[in-house]
Order: sequence, then structure tokens, then C-alpha cells
Amino acid sequence: MTCAFTGHRNIKPEHRARIADLLYRAVNYAYGKGCRTFVAGGALGFDTEAARQVIRYRIEHLDVRLVLFLPCLDQDAAWSAGQRDSYDYILSSANEVRYVSESYDKTCMRRRNQAMAAECDIMIAYVGRDRSGASQTLRMAREAGKETYNLYPELEKGSY
Repeated sequence: MTCAFTGHRNIKPEHRARIADLLYRAVNYAYGKGCRTFVAGGALGFDTEAARQVIRYRIEHLDVRLVLFLPCLDQDAAWSAGQRDSYDYILSSANEVRYVSESYDKTCMRRRNQAMAAECDIMIAYVGRDRSGASQTLRMAREAGKETYNLYPELEKGSY
């Protein structure tokens, strides 16, 4: 089974302190449901944090695989040095990297999102607004009948 992550690039400041723990618990939940492959989209923010928690989880669960679904080879071209360092870490730690396109085009993000929604059995999201690529990906997974969880409302309530 496969679990995918989708979420916003910007994590609300009041969520930052709790999101790593909640994500780790979400990985553990998906693992308990039979997921051994975890897919992240490689974007800044939630995708990066989700990948980090899978890498952390994999230390004790050697059967876990991290697969990155990336929109294009040069998605990090405009990122800062610190952002690239973080990206390089998850790239080098991934078991597999799949690229939708060699270079950026107007459909590569949507195609990446479609691939992630199609691939997963469970989708864990961080979606707080309806008009975003993350909300589109979550919607695609729901429409395909996938099991979905949105962590954003739990973080907003402050209870999890």
C-alpha cells in the first residue's frame, strides 16, 4: 500500500511547532494500515517536512520506502541555498525519484498531482484553502475514493 502527502508550501507559524509530531504520527498510522511506500511531491513546506518524517521513521522501519514525485528536473532553480540544501537532503535520501517532465511547463504540477492521487491508497494533507495545488490533489484523491486525512483542521483546533 502507498501513502501520499500533499500540502501548502507555507506552514502557518502557529502550526510549525506541532506539525512534525503530527506528521510522524500520521506516518505511523499509515504504516499500521499496511503502507510501506510513502510519496511526497518535493515542494517546499509540507512536502519537505513529510519527507523528513518518513526518513526519520525509516530509521526503525527498514521496509519503508520514500518516493518523490517531482514536476520537473529544475524545480529548485529559483530556491535559496538553504532551501536547496533541504531539497538535496530529501533527494539523496529517497529510494526513488520520478520526474513528470524534464523542464517546467504549465501542466507539470497538475500532472504530478494527478500521479500522486492515482498512486496512493491513503493521502495525508495539509490543506487550509480551496484554491491551491494541494487542495486540487486532495480533491482528486477523494474523487478517486482514496482514504484521505487533512491535518490542517486538527492543527487549527490545537488538538490531535
